[in-house]
Amino acid sequence: MKTKAAVLWGQHEKWQVEEIDLDPPKAGEVLVKLTASGLCHSDEHLVTGDLPFPYPLVGGHEGAGVVEAAGPGVMDIAEGDHVVMTFLPACGRCSYCARGLGNLCDAGAAVMLGPQLDNTYRFHARGEDVGQMCLLGTFSEYTVVPAASVVKIDDGIPLDKAALVGCGVTTGFGSAVRSGEVRAGDAVVVVGVGGIGVNAIQGARIAGARLIVAIDPVEFKRTKALEFGATHTAASMDEAWNTVSELTRGQLADVCVITTDVAEGAHITPALSLVGKRGRVVVTAIGHPEETSITTSLIELTLYEKQLRGSLFGSSNGQHDVPRLLELYNAGLLKLDELITTEYSLEDVNQGYEDMRNGKNIRGLIRY
Repeated sequence: MKTKAAVLWGQHEKWQVEEIDLDPPKAGEVLVKLTASGLCHSDEHLVTGDLPFPYPLVGGHEGAGVVEAAGPGVMDIAEGDHVVMTFLPACGRCSYCARGLGNLCDAGAAVMLGPQLDNTYRFHARGEDVGQMCLLGTFSEYTVVPAASVVKIDDGIPLDKAALVGCGVTTGFGSAVRSGEVRAGDAVVVVGVGGIGVNAIQGARIAGARLIVAIDPVEFKRTKALEFGATHTAASMDEAWNTVSELTRGQLADVCVITTDVAEGAHITPALSLVGKRGRVVVTAIGHPEETSITTSLIELTLYEKQLRGSLFGSSNGQHDVPRLLELYNAGLLKLDELITTEYSLEDVNQGYEDMRNGKNIRGLIRY
């Protein structure tokens, strides 16, 4: 079949919106008609090369839609089902899935390779095979994805809002609640108020944090952070230290979550300085692949038992956490509508990323 999609043909190029070919689903796969796709910063990393995916590929890894067809062997997903697509598949059988660590599923090793799990391609254009961002490719009117990458949701949930739970909401929320283990009464710092950081703020709020300091150089984002639950804001980590120290009587924060556009080695020392004894620094932002060193006080790390943790998909389990977060939305506890700053057509995908780079959006959304 034919579908319109945004294809990236090379590093530092623009997204090209064109009609391409899409194969039907094979065994263990489903065909999904997209309703909406979020404009996540990770797709910008494809353009810059910070995520070394092979070109060409259809972008997009945060989406929701309706199943049009299911391939052979798919038992629990059927035509007409409403689904959220998660950027990490969970097979449910490997050692990590069996331990409840679906975000670390062995099948996730394939998400940066381009083809599907059987090493063949579903998208084709200009005489070439075209890969899919994280096996998904949600910058397309239609896509074929593994059944292991979709989560069935209730029909009454708005799909345009549910799309955001495929990556940004779950990653941010989980970075605070799962990876950071924020508890009631904790003091929390979130560095970077974008589509992930603002949801780390929501996670901390819902978990019962007494103090949430949001750090971002962009005034618009600091203002938005207050709407989502931040109690205080600062333009830099240095500026925030005095606020956190004063409000905690010198004990400093329990958790600091780094959700900047790109993780830098230089972020680690000031982040660790913001947390006190047994404090946890969670690194969710993606770093430059060539950056391999950080500098910090090892004696402070030992004597104060501070902890540095990585976080993938917010240490979340998609099959459990996506429905649970949508239940929080239905209960009025989790804000989704307010996350969407601007809606775009697929043809305006490049404008959406320009707006993101200029600090104008918390989350841009492509609506089909």
